[in-house]
Amino acid sequence: MVNQDQKEYLSKERQAELVSELELLKTVRRKEIAEDLEYARSLGDLAENAEFNKAREDQAIVEDRISQIQSVLANAEIVKVHHSSTAEVGTTVCLVKKGSTKEIVYMLVGSEEIDFTQNKISLKSPIGVAISGKTKGDSIKVKLPNGTEEFYTIKNIQ
Repeated sequence: MVNQDQKEYLSKERQAELVSELELLKTVRRKEIAEDLEYARSLGDLAENAEFNKAREDQAIVEDRISQIQSVLANAEIVKVHHSSTAEVGTTVCLVKKGSTKEIVYMLVGSEEIDFTQNKISLKSPIGVAISGKTKGDSIKVKLPNGTEEFYTIKNIQ
């Protein structure tokens, strides 16, 4: 059973992107790095071999990313964008900050799909945590990383 903290929420599209990236890393990139390592070894002295050090660094980065993607996919729950009366992954939430009339709209997504330019925020972000499970009309308090608090009202959930 997957721990709630480890669970990753992904759209079907993001899952497909990660599967493709994983396949590319495991086949093409690993082969390229193996060739780079072989070439660097052929140059001789490995102690002062910049090509060898660079290839080893690239190898570590690729292996870390492979491990990360495998973990995300193993703990993934596929979600669709949907309408709900409760704020949850896949819903769009309209907030109004206390003392303002300006509406702020966020889509709740898994941590692999965060995109601030499109107002896609993680369920694990301060605002995501505060609005999760809430409904239209609820007032929320958001604790920011710097220790301050902001107050909002949920105007709408789609």
